[in-house]
Amino acid sequence: MSKQNYLFTSESVSEGHPDKVCDRISDAIVDAFLAADPHSRVAVETMATTNLIVLAGEVRGPASVSKELMEEAARHAVKDIGYEQDGFHWKNARVEVHVHSQSADIAVGVDAAGEKDEGAGDQGIMFGYAVNETESLMPAPIHFSHNILKSLAEARHSGASPLLGPDAKSQVTLEYRDGKPVRATSVVVSTQHDASLSQADVREIVRPHVVNVLPQGWMCDEAQFYVNPTGRFVIGGPDGDCGLTGRKIIVDTYGGAAPHGGGAFSGKDPTKVDRSAAYAARYLAKNVVASGLAGKCVIQLAYAIGVSKPLSVYVDTFGTSKVDEDKLSDVLQQLVDLTPRGIRTHLGLNKPIYARTAAYGHFGRTPDADGGFSWERTDLVEQLKRAF
Repeated sequence: MSKQNYLFTSESVSEGHPDKVCDRISDAIVDAFLAADPHSRVAVETMATTNLIVLAGEVRGPASVSKELMEEAARHAVKDIGYEQDGFHWKNARVEVHVHSQSADIAVGVDAAGEKDEGAGDQGIMFGYAVNETESLMPAPIHFSHNILKSLAEARHSGASPLLGPDAKSQVTLEYRDGKPVRATSVVVSTQHDASLSQADVREIVRPHVVNVLPQGWMCDEAQFYVNPTGRFVIGGPDGDCGLTGRKIIVDTYGGAAPHGGGAFSGKDPTKVDRSAAYAARYLAKNVVASGLAGKCVIQLAYAIGVSKPLSVYVDTFGTSKVDEDKLSDVLQQLVDLTPRGIRTHLGLNKPIYARTAAYGHFGRTPDADGGFSWERTDLVEQLKRAF
């Protein structure tokens, strides 16, 4: 029997965290290519440090997405996040673009040809997860961690809190009783700020954003409410710590509440199953829980490079299922074609919808009218109910 009474902690990082700056830039490049040609292939990494941004990777797409356009996309992303600091400024930073053509060997193995369907862009395992702890069917600790930082970012962008900087982190520890979250036992928030603010000043700016995000009565004791525990956080972002694409994969997913296959999402076009199959697995798991067939569900998909169909589809409902799990796995595979092409078609992934995913999690978001976050739809619910 699984443990029912425990503490569990998840963290989030803001759009201005050095690694998230890099994720945002890499996904802006993905969007630029997909906007020019929906069938572009993109795998771009970003590094950012003091007034330096370096792009590197492999692409196959229209020549109109030039190095100059990639540099412009990088600067726009940094400007939109809000970096206009001496050590990292959207206008003054040097941008180096080292992006070249995709390997012909990879293209041969992955592309559709003759009777061969398009294969997976790489081998790997991907996980999707859903649980009925929140309205978004996300684990509560990561859900609240994200929302605290989103609230702070909105206040900064709106001008309500102009003395906060873009770089921030949060961490929420929840107490679970009988397997359900009941309150926060500690909350940690570190946020970049203007040198004129004291630690006490920042604490009082942050407090309402935490209280308003947590359910009523869930706020932790004052002694367990930590804001800028080091006392000062003026130098931040890539000027304070080098950033890289793909270093916040647990923040991007379920905050450690579910397994992770190890592959990052940002900077990759949707032919890469690291990204698209992880989205598909979340989509399936969320629909299982939304349909009431289980209270918790994890799904694993496995692929081989150049092979179209998944090697395995594993479903685990942690004993919460009201139906046979083997049949559930079969039904899910009947409802959705889990080949790379099938996933992209079903979820409409060949669109410039990825820069928005780079901060505050790829899951638990509201589907957008233009197809963004399509994997958060619950449009399989009625079909799942009928199948059982």
